[in-house]
Amino acid sequence: MAADEAVPKPARPKKEQQPLIIPKNATDEQRLKLERLMRNPDKPAAIPERQKEWTPRTAPEFVRDVMGSSAGAGSGEFHVYRHLRRREYQRQEFMDTITDKQKLDDDFQKKLLDNKLLQEEKTAKRRLKRQKMKEKKKLSKKVKKEPKGLDISIPSY
Repeated sequence: MAADEAVPKPARPKKEQQPLIIPKNATDEQRLKLERLMRNPDKPAAIPERQKEWTPRTAPEFVRDVMGSSAGAGSGEFHVYRHLRRREYQRQEFMDTITDKQKLDDDFQKKLLDNKLLQEEKTAKRRLKRQKMKEKKKLSKKVKKEPKGLDISIPSY
């Protein structure tokens, strides 16, 4: 009986139609995205996770179908060989790029360290110069404070 009675649902409020805005450049697109985010500031913004860096498939520990040198290769073996060769080239290229990135990173870190040491040397040199100037000022103030009339010197005969 309860299923027979249909309770009318309240009507949803219609969303107001917004004009279609086509961004003309990157700043317009960014502005539209920001405006959309700021319409509801309580809603958390979805920040996508960083994609994992591509790595080639690892080489198998045990190769089941070893190509022998005495038997003639069948027509399907060519494609197997071609895929193996392609994967090996990809793996070597990947290792080369990793090595290059590592070298660039090491060079950058070395350059940062050199710059830091150079700046520390310059700072120490300037600090020493400032301290010398400060000492000279103190000495000159002391000399000025001493009375000039009391020049006690031993007369020479």
